[in-house]
Amino acid sequence: MGIQGTEVAKESSDIVILDDNFSSVATVLRWGRCVYNNIQKFIQFQLTVNVAALVINFVAAVSAGEVPLTAVQLLWVNLIMDTLGALALATDRPTKELMKKPPVGRTEPLITNIMWRNLLAQALYQIVILLILQFRGESIFNVPKRVNDTLIFNTFVLCQVFNEFNARKMEKQNVFQGILQNRLFVGIVGITIILQVVMVEFLKKFADTERLKLWQWGVCILLAAFSWPIAWFVKLIPVSDKPFFSYLTTVKKAIYRKKPSSYMHGTAGAIR
Repeated sequence: MGIQGTEVAKESSDIVILDDNFSSVATVLRWGRCVYNNIQKFIQFQLTVNVAALVINFVAAVSAGEVPLTAVQLLWVNLIMDTLGALALATDRPTKELMKKPPVGRTEPLITNIMWRNLLAQALYQIVILLILQFRGESIFNVPKRVNDTLIFNTFVLCQVFNEFNARKMEKQNVFQGILQNRLFVGIVGITIILQVVMVEFLKKFADTERLKLWQWGVCILLAAFSWPIAWFVKLIPVSDKPFFSYLTTVKKAIYRKKPSSYMHGTAGAIR
């Protein structure tokens, strides 16, 4: 106890409750779990952005010799997603449900199987949609190449905006639960959308974009909004509690066990 406890007790203890109120321990645990959970949300969100952007540019560069997302556009995505995205996902307040979860061990991975499931599903959807736009967008929408590149860039950014809602709830299907209680999240999402509109419509030379018509904006929003039903269905898929990379470790150990025996068998055959 911080008030009634003696100095000897304080020095020899691991935790000192400053206000002598034991309920403060539960408050500290709740906020600690909230911070940990918010970090996981941002990591899942950021990995989705990076995996999708990397695969899209790599496949397009290898197959067509050009990338759909320019360096300035990728820098813009990283700026708004690293700063505004981090603020949006790191401001969720703790809930009572956090105290119902088991404690997380020190050796447990930060990226859980649930996070891998969510981010791979979203990244795969974004990769498929944007590659279709890259190779067939001009013929599908009957637009010039520069407009098609703008559609790809705009759809990619809007996918991340919609995916921010999915990242709020990694396990629950209702991603809008308690969203009005976090006004900062709603405000940041609104600011992100406004900045994207300015980037596309008014900073054409800087962002290497073209102004989009209203129906083209509608197509981008519709494609990005599909991430919500995808997240809803993906969360129905059960995942194992065993860490994903532990399977790779098991396979690696099995390979190393087989190598000595096969080597000795070959050596014995050579001697005979």
